[in-house]
Amino acid sequence: MIKTIIFDFGDVFINLDKKGAMANALNLFGIEEFDQDMIATNIKFEVGSISNFEFISFYKNKFPFLNEAEIIDAWNFILKDFPMYRFEFLKTLRKEQKHRLILLSNTNTLHIDWVKANVPFYESFKNSFDAFYLSQEIHLRKPDTDTFDFVLTENKINPNECLFIDDTKENTDAAESMGLNVWNIDETKEDVVDVFTIKKELF
Repeated sequence: MIKTIIFDFGDVFINLDKKGAMANALNLFGIEEFDQDMIATNIKFEVGSISNFEFISFYKNKFPFLNEAEIIDAWNFILKDFPMYRFEFLKTLRKEQKHRLILLSNTNTLHIDWVKANVPFYESFKNSFDAFYLSQEIHLRKPDTDTFDFVLTENKINPNECLFIDDTKENTDAAESMGLNVWNIDETKEDVVDVFTIKKELF
């Protein structure tokens, strides 16, 4: 019996354009792939170990032909719409109070600033959860097992009574290795609102 549902944010609630964002960034930077310094900097930003200023300065120094606005726009290119029906679904779950609801997202301050500015119901969305974990605030990110340990311990969760929903297989594989039930959602043909149909064997 599932008592707790842990949700990812991107491509579970808010739509993302991961391929488009990568193509846009590579074209803007004039490169073929991200180097190790860029990947490491992005991870540092996701776990809150560097500030907005430090993150933007890194890219301005690396690509001096770009200004701050261009860098921020490229970084936020991935973020698209947040369909209202998914928020309504979450509100229904909250009202029914049959499951503990937790959000666990790899994100960063620039993305959350964009969401706050462009999703008018963000605060209500946030308040619909029993716990709301953003990587830059807890200084942990998926798929590190420490991240799942933290959430399980903090909320006294029995892994086999928990369902974790995420669009990244690396993340669901890590969670599954720790005993959680998982749904590696395929955002191209599945939707979180259908969880009780698609994963009906768990409920």
